[in-house]
Amino acid sequence: MAKVQSVEEKNQIMREKRDAKVREHLSQYAPVWMIKETMLPGEDAILFEVLFTHPLYGWTNRRYRFDSFNSVLYHEGQHPVDETKAVEIMEKDPYINASSVNTVNSYGG
Repeated sequence: MAKVQSVEEKNQIMREKRDAKVREHLSQYAPVWMIKETMLPGEDAILFEVLFTHPLYGWTNRRYRFDSFNSVLYHEGQHPVDETKAVEIMEKDPYINASSVNTVNSYGG
């Protein structure tokens, strides 16, 4: 008989899959802070927002949707963040840390 997973177990698996996919893409912008995360277990998806310094746009709040079933990351828009708000968010530990900031060499996507 198959083990039934709790909602929290399913959410944790989705987070782990998301984190593996996201680190490939967002490491170029590190440090990156998680601003918001909304689990959509009925859709096997996570909506989330992150903050980082973009080489062209400065402080940026970028929204993503991660489709856990297909392991696909969708960019769903971004907007600039003023430095005062960025400093507030930066008081938390980063979601993706960096030993040094090198966004100049990021591809800008």
